[in-house]
Amino acid sequence: MRRRCSHRSFLWFAVLLGTGSLPLLFHLEDLSSSIQLLNPGVKKLQRNSEEEDVLDSPAEGDVSSLMFNGSRPPDLGLFQDSTLVPPVGSEKVLEQQRTTQRLRRRLLADICSKYWPGAWDQLVSKSHMVMVWAEDRSRLLYCEVPKAGCSNWKRVLMVLAGYADSALDIPHDIAHIHNRLPHLVNFDLDSIMERVNTYTKVLFVRDPFERLVSAFRDKFENPNDYYHRLFGRHIISRYRANASQSALNTGDGVTFREFVHYLLDPRRPVGMDSHWTPVSTLCHPCLIHYDFIGKFENMNSEANFLLRSIGAPPHVTFPDYKDRNPQDERTSSSIMRRYFSLLNATERQRVYDFYRMDYLMFSYSKPLPHLH
Repeated sequence: MRRRCSHRSFLWFAVLLGTGSLPLLFHLEDLSSSIQLLNPGVKKLQRNSEEEDVLDSPAEGDVSSLMFNGSRPPDLGLFQDSTLVPPVGSEKVLEQQRTTQRLRRRLLADICSKYWPGAWDQLVSKSHMVMVWAEDRSRLLYCEVPKAGCSNWKRVLMVLAGYADSALDIPHDIAHIHNRLPHLVNFDLDSIMERVNTYTKVLFVRDPFERLVSAFRDKFENPNDYYHRLFGRHIISRYRANASQSALNTGDGVTFREFVHYLLDPRRPVGMDSHWTPVSTLCHPCLIHYDFIGKFENMNSEANFLLRSIGAPPHVTFPDYKDRNPQDERTSSSIMRRYFSLLNATERQRVYDFYRMDYLMFSYSKPLPHLH
């Protein structure tokens, strides 16, 4: 398919390219300022498990006192309202899920306050809402992170909105192109802020290295004229010596190392894309106070816990199937390591630096040895 989770982002890209400005999609400027904050005079946080976060995260009162548009971050009573349908499972499991969410939100607040002082006080703007979908019936805002379950999340939102009876019945193109769901950015500013301050805001993330490899496999190893022509031809032209005319014409056959060279090039020939933009830039988690931070690695249990907690009908569950290139094995840690073995140590470190804030914000362990 030519279009995936980022088709709307590319519409923005096309418009902004004409003016010579890509404030949202070009990441390196944001990255350089982030790396400047990670200097020898600042203690780098090493987080290897969410259980450790509670030892030095801010106290609950400290987080709740952070300002959001001149007021406290909204406390929606998520997972506490006894009128909601309780998630399936024991009370112990339920409490573990609640604790996990508290730890993740506290860690995120800690990282934001350490590396972007004052970010919590800044006003959000429409430019921060490009990837956020709104579902008004369930009062839900979902920030789309490609390669972290976004296709199935759009299906779930369509069911919640009443546009479909079952997520299993929604084809891929309908979920991405004709889902009828509104982007938050399309509302007027007052309507945006009303939703941001009162709706449940949801973000699902994934280990950045695995997400990157998943994006590469999907967009460059499988037939995809859109990505091959838009990105592949420029990547091959810039980073491959003695490229054949066929490769230059089609953009087919980009290697993982060529793709990484493009990713890390401050003068990259084409702009960024939401499939490999860091979540710290894509969803602005230091500006938007997400109520629920889920992980792709625990998608089924955490997504269904969220659905039950917001009072979704019992028949609405998160679908566990892969409809894009179903013959391919899902990208796992072992597959990721195989791809990164094609890079040298310097390249692996530079990719880690590129995604460093995502690793810190969302408590992912270092994905490979010898990274620092």
